[in-house]
Amino acid sequence: MSEITASAAPPLPAAAERLKFYGLWGAAAIVLLLLPKIFGSGGSLTTFSLIGIAIIFSLSYNILLGQTGMLSFGPAVYYGLGGFLVIHAINIVGANKLPIPLPVVPLIGGLTGLLFAALFGWVSTQRSGTAFAMISLGVAELIASSALILRTFFGGEAGVSANRTKLLKLFGWNFGPQIQIYYLVAAWTLIAVIAMYALTRTPLGRMCNAVRDNPERVQFVGYNPHVVRYLAFCFSGFFAGIAGALAAINFEIANSAYLGAAQSVTVLFATYIGGIGFFVGPIVGAIFVTFLSLGLSDLTQVWQLYFGLIFIAVVVFAPGGITGLLMMHRPLLKAGTLPKMLPSYLVALVPTLAMIAGFILSLETIVHYSVNPGDDPHITAFGIGFNAASPYIWAIAAILLIGGYLVARKTWTSIGDAWDDATSVAREKGVAA
Repeated sequence: MSEITASAAPPLPAAAERLKFYGLWGAAAIVLLLLPKIFGSGGSLTTFSLIGIAIIFSLSYNILLGQTGMLSFGPAVYYGLGGFLVIHAINIVGANKLPIPLPVVPLIGGLTGLLFAALFGWVSTQRSGTAFAMISLGVAELIASSALILRTFFGGEAGVSANRTKLLKLFGWNFGPQIQIYYLVAAWTLIAVIAMYALTRTPLGRMCNAVRDNPERVQFVGYNPHVVRYLAFCFSGFFAGIAGALAAINFEIANSAYLGAAQSVTVLFATYIGGIGFFVGPIVGAIFVTFLSLGLSDLTQVWQLYFGLIFIAVVVFAPGGITGLLMMHRPLLKAGTLPKMLPSYLVALVPTLAMIAGFILSLETIVHYSVNPGDDPHITAFGIGFNAASPYIWAIAAILLIGGYLVARKTWTSIGDAWDDATSVAREKGVAA
């Protein structure tokens, strides 16, 4: 009886893990269903739709960067081409009254991204590292310039528009209201996220990690690193095409901006800021960057500059991204030593915020005099109006910046000491920190 009990015991943890796994996805689906009930305004629904599109795009890019270790400067190629093909497909389906509902149309974008990824990827993935990055940049510039030359297909600077409501209705939905588009984007986001997570658990996903870490050893055990990179490239193009298709459906237009460098840079920022070493990292980054871009654009005229500075700060001080910073505290949370860090964080918060405020004030005044030297010195940034020509403003900026830095530097030292103590206690409790 004891042998039977021992042999039957192992499946229980596995069943618990499966229950936890499906529970997380079920909770995510419930959250997506309830969000419009809590935030029902048109602006909120549009923001949530943009976040869903950004999540798919960022995760597709992370298949290359985080999973396979390939830095690409051209993910917008497959995002944009997927969007353009979907716009043309909507016009063709609507004109011929074909029995194709809108929810299946994003597959056209995905297949378009897959087709062009398969076409460009075999040559691009022959090499990795800097060579691959430069090839992807060349392909991106080639396609972006073609968007302004091939006006019949790309529509020139104006782009190509469509009317999504002309397609076959599904359960009485014509997908005109934004709430219906939100649920369409949410459904595809959940499906795509689950599919990309499942991809990371397959043998191909594991081999992508191996190629990222040591391609020579992968070749030694009998696998071709080029084929692995190529397959990852194709999967990335497929999901990027789905993201571009959803963006085109959401805005009912596709233009050259879909293929531009700004689109590639944005997804690079979102993926890296969120954390390329974790599956949820690009999701966190997509949410952060979307909210930040929408918020900063209303608060300051040089919001792109702040994006670049945030990216530099993450690369220098937090290579693991936001998710990496959070995961660093997970062992402390398990060991119960995290509360020891909170006083040090609170003490360092005030001078650090003062330093940031001084930096922002200095930056806004410098940019004003560099870009608009002859304009009215009274400017508004982050909802606060001030006179950029006033010596008091310059003095306040200098005091906040320099004084905040000097004080914050001492508090950062105390954070390091508290961190060492907390991690030491965690190790003594048997928790790896």
